Amino acid sequence: MAPSLSTLPVLLRREIEARILAPVVDAMAAEFGRERIIEILRDTIIKVAREQGAELAKARGSNALEEFADATMAWTSGDALTIEVIEHSADRYDFNVTRCRYAEMYRDLGIPELGAVLSCNRDFSLIEGYNADITLTRETTIMGGASACKFRYRQKT
Repeated sequence: MAPSLSTLPVLLRREIEARILAPVVDAMAAEFGRERIIEILRDTIIKVAREQGAELAKARGSNALEEFADATMAWTSGDALTIEVIEHSADRYDFNVTRCRYAEMYRDLGIPELGAVLSCNRDFSLIEGYNADITLTRETTIMGGASACKFRYRQKT
């Protein structure tokens, strides 16, 4: 049986998406304006990520923060992220990403501006779809030029 899309490493999935979407974005931007196309793409990715968050909770059989923290390890597959966990408890999950091969991949493809839209943009909506009582604060990203992405998840009480 052939592998399903969900069995591919997330980094590879993002590269496939980027290689398909980048020329489509360029072609549509030439016709309709880049700002509007990026806005539509951003809104679409947000919707998809929210749906994926709900699907993740259903597949894991739980929408608890601790279960979500375990699920995020898929993001690191293939050495895609180097993560430093700061705190991992029932109501907090704090970590810093100190190396992001997603950002490197978008830069290598010559589309660093799409990286935030196609990848970083998903994080807030994913957790919202997974459990609306969990909040994410992330003030910096490597994609945005910082030395680390600082993820801070909190379970509302």
